[in-house]
Amino acid sequence: MAIEQIANHSLFSIPHAEQWELTSKNSSKYRIMTWRPHVETPAEGFPVIYILDANAVFGSMVEMIRLQSRRKDKIDPAVVVGIGYNTDQPFDTNRRFFDYTVYADKDEFPVRKESFQLLTTGGADDFLTFIESELKPIIEKAFPIDKRRQTLFGHSLGGFFVLYTLFKKRSAFQYYAAGSPSIWWKNHYIMKDAKRFIKSDTQTETGLIIGVGSQEKPHMVEDAQQMYDRLSTAGIEGLTVKYHCFEEEDHVSVIPPFLNRTLRFTLGRT
Repeated sequence: MAIEQIANHSLFSIPHAEQWELTSKNSSKYRIMTWRPHVETPAEGFPVIYILDANAVFGSMVEMIRLQSRRKDKIDPAVVVGIGYNTDQPFDTNRRFFDYTVYADKDEFPVRKESFQLLTTGGADDFLTFIESELKPIIEKAFPIDKRRQTLFGHSLGGFFVLYTLFKKRSAFQYYAAGSPSIWWKNHYIMKDAKRFIKSDTQTETGLIIGVGSQEKPHMVEDAQQMYDRLSTAGIEGLTVKYHCFEEEDHVSVIPPFLNRTLRFTLGRT
């Protein structure tokens, strides 16, 4: 029997989740997804997690929080804000290559097939400004947010952007989750930012978790481990760094376990 023949059928949706289109001041269009826990609001407001590539991971993050926050000894409920694009595909390759990166020309890319088309890059600064100056004020007006417990989550190029944000404006978030970060971007450009970050005198309390799958390309695993080693041994005041290499997981399958580990790191009740 076709679904269309079943009486009273409707599209599936996550309870208390919403989405809308938001056009930035520079005319970029985003699909914003939000979810608020259906529980009593804490006196200090809810923690909030901002997620990149929301088309792919928003639902997974929300369902993990819905399930695990029911146990009073597990994680705190949190508002989830997904930043996605106007597509029904998991990723918008063109947009994410622009929004999540600093500019790189063709000579700064790894060797690729001749058919590879270099995408437009270099929008990271504008994207960070959009999050800080346009999106956050809307979210903070719509939801009771605890500004002391804000997380930025990203994977792959999104993981690069997470590190870029930490190194550029540490105070923007209190927790940073960089999954399989594209540290290779622009000939390991982000390592130079890390070096400057280590020498800075910013001392705000900040947590960073880096995750990678053991079956990813060797350079992805090596880069993630090297970044962790560099930051965790630098004696950076106020910075807590965690790292996990997930056995038997690749670049895509690592996302669910890393989401779960991120929740324990940012929302865990101790």
